[in-house]
Amino acid sequence: MVTKLKIKIESSDRIGISQEILAIFASKSWNLKSIEVEAHFTFVHIENVSVSLTEVDQSLRCIDGYIQCAQVRQMPAEQRENHLHALLNRIPDPIIDIDEQGTILATNSAANKLVAVSKHPLLQQNIVKFLDVPLTQLLPLSEISVSVNFLNQPFIADVNPVLSKQRITGAVISLRSMNKVGRQLSLMQSSTQDALETIVGRSKKITLVLAQVRRFAELDLPVLICGDTGTGKELIARALHQLSSRKKAPFLTINCATLPEHLLESELFGYEGGAFTGASKGGKPGLFELAQGGTVFLDEIAEMSPYLQAKLLRFLQDFKYRKVGGTKEFTADVKIISASHQDFNELIEQQKFREDLYYRLNVLRLELPSLKDRSEDIVLLVEHFIQNAARQFKLEPPKVSHDAMITLTSFHWPGNIRQLENVIYRLIALNEGDTILDEQVKTVLFDRQEKLVLPQVNQEEIKDWASAQALFESQLLAELYPLYPTTRKLAKRLAVSHNKIAMKLRQYGITEQGQ
Repeated sequence: MVTKLKIKIESSDRIGISQEILAIFASKSWNLKSIEVEAHFTFVHIENVSVSLTEVDQSLRCIDGYIQCAQVRQMPAEQRENHLHALLNRIPDPIIDIDEQGTILATNSAANKLVAVSKHPLLQQNIVKFLDVPLTQLLPLSEISVSVNFLNQPFIADVNPVLSKQRITGAVISLRSMNKVGRQLSLMQSSTQDALETIVGRSKKITLVLAQVRRFAELDLPVLICGDTGTGKELIARALHQLSSRKKAPFLTINCATLPEHLLESELFGYEGGAFTGASKGGKPGLFELAQGGTVFLDEIAEMSPYLQAKLLRFLQDFKYRKVGGTKEFTADVKIISASHQDFNELIEQQKFREDLYYRLNVLRLELPSLKDRSEDIVLLVEHFIQNAARQFKLEPPKVSHDAMITLTSFHWPGNIRQLENVIYRLIALNEGDTILDEQVKTVLFDRQEKLVLPQVNQEEIKDWASAQALFESQLLAELYPLYPTTRKLAKRLAVSHNKIAMKLRQYGITEQGQ
């Protein structure tokens, strides 16, 4: 039987003592498998037919500076390696270490589990056998993230190069599943607060909406949310997700009105590496891929271009899609919730929105009431926003005078709940007493409420008819836009086209507040 001894030898820290220890081992013909030297300690691994710790101790007593020896279970390098493996194996993401030729040097247990079903060995195999990207892309000069397929499963690969004297000698690759990336993105987009609990109101209309939300959440079908700007469409969409069986999966949102067509397409469907100028070499996953098993909320979907409407319609038929610049077909398991403040019947009649897509999206429909149609909820909302604002500003919540509350409840609120919230926050920020008075409310509400102050004529400023007209237009839009805070509402108020209002707002640098 072969005896194996791992021994820690303690001694003084003097030059040459390790060589003397090795000389004694050589004279005894002990098979020395490995040796490690630290200050005051020499570790040896002996493999021999017959040798005992006592014999080793007696043999070393002749060395000047020798103190004692003891048997250990592991050599220092083994101990460090075991601790490193234990650390890596606790990391849930697959981790793969490769050299500059792409040979796999080490893996953690999560990486081994990926190949357990296929029974492919990983160690000493070349990484390109498992990934669909070239080796050069896995040996970057600095840390990068690329979209990859590992054994036909999609991942985001975080690649960290291993450098030695400014030369790449390998890389450490960490694989994150698309679902995990989607959950992280979902957490960044939202809070963990229960969306349904933040919907304040007891009116019949909002009570009906909440009942429909609970019912529709149980059905894995597309939902279309309609309602004016500021009525809380995204909050309702989030509640639908949180109450559904998909609640543990990602909830990802995108506003279709904020991105040009080509960017919106790549955000939704993703793109392959080099699909267009400026595209990432590793490609990029889209929301449908990242939200796998969860929900995608398409806000202001009526703003989507005809081309993307057609592409979305094809996707909704079987939930299959191709990335921009790609040929491979993917399948997404997602629930689609869409929303808009526009009149779809009018858009369909004007051939600005596809009727077949509308029917695909409008399987279940939620109509959110405007604030003027649920005025009995205004008192509750005012109290709710006062508490929130006071907490944020670290102030004692003020009371609202009777007259001030009458003014708030009788106002028509063209911007709905969003406008009411902004007004309350402004009142709390400006209030110096313990009560919000009617005069303060009227100052905030009516200081710009269609009391249009026309520009005074100054012969030096007005050079011609065009400059006078521009001055009037800019003053008019600056006065009315806060009261009609979307381009479509303002266009309706002034009886002109939506495009003309949008153009004029840009011309005079008047910031849009969202649609």
